[in-house]
Amino acid sequence: MTIKGRFAPSPTGRMHLGNIYTALLSWLSVKKQGGSWILRIEDLDPQRSKYEYARQIEDDLAWLGLAWDEGGLDDSGPSAPYSQSRRHDRYEEALCRLLDTGYCYPCRCRRADIMATQAPHQSDGRIIYGGTCRPVGLPVPWNTLADRSTDAAVRLYVPSDIIAFDDLIYGHQEVALDSHCGDFILRRADGAWAYQLAVVVDDAEMGVTEVMRGNDLLLSSAQQIYLYRLLGYEPPRFAHLPLIVNDAGRRLSKRDISLSMAQLRQRYSPPELIGIVARTAGLIPEATPVTPQELIPLFDITRLHATESITASASRASS
Repeated sequence: MTIKGRFAPSPTGRMHLGNIYTALLSWLSVKKQGGSWILRIEDLDPQRSKYEYARQIEDDLAWLGLAWDEGGLDDSGPSAPYSQSRRHDRYEEALCRLLDTGYCYPCRCRRADIMATQAPHQSDGRIIYGGTCRPVGLPVPWNTLADRSTDAAVRLYVPSDIIAFDDLIYGHQEVALDSHCGDFILRRADGAWAYQLAVVVDDAEMGVTEVMRGNDLLLSSAQQIYLYRLLGYEPPRFAHLPLIVNDAGRRLSKRDISLSMAQLRQRYSPPELIGIVARTAGLIPEATPVTPQELIPLFDITRLHATESITASASRASS
């Protein structure tokens, strides 16, 4: 089997230390296995995504020495295009296949309507859809459903089955989709594609065999595995990483200027910054300058611990 990994940033601002942490470890994992690494631009949000941010992502990765084998804005590779904004026909085709299952239905519920009838799940703010618009007697042919106009969202029914999978870092997981999220959206009422559908179609069609990303997406893997199965695809292996947080314990965002690539590139050389990230991941004992290539023989996924988060601040990065 050809090993393929991917890094799939959203071009909504400058990358930060957390993005580089994910990119480096994903790159190392694939290269240690003799595989190839894809750069995919996840620009589904037309209001926030900008071409110049995508170009800056490419420049930052190249500066760090993290070369991709496929993808990028120049669409180098057999699975072009590699930007989600240009893959609408792929998502449309997949949606049609899901409509044929009889388990999709139009939904006009707004988030405010759902929140008014159900409290957020525990402390994470998740809202579990209760099936307000779900038709009786599923599966039901899509063309027999009333109110399936283009200004309604498309939801996918989820069964009460347990979705089980083994994460390479967090171990065995079991998720009941009906109690975790309920029926979920495939396409919004405004026509925008849902992340869950787009990422499954992209990873499957691009031959991705390993997905390494932040642990905030750990449980959403169950939704994606459900979609993989419905569409007849083989799911990849998943490996979720602890999130990098700031001194206040909040996950990094593109507003954390002190840990953004704009600041980091002014303060460090590429080997120095790679050394900082490698030390943060526990790959080396001290933040000594090192290149990505030099880290390949040192990478061992079993050394990555399943902690909730890792603190990295500007003061720590400069030590």
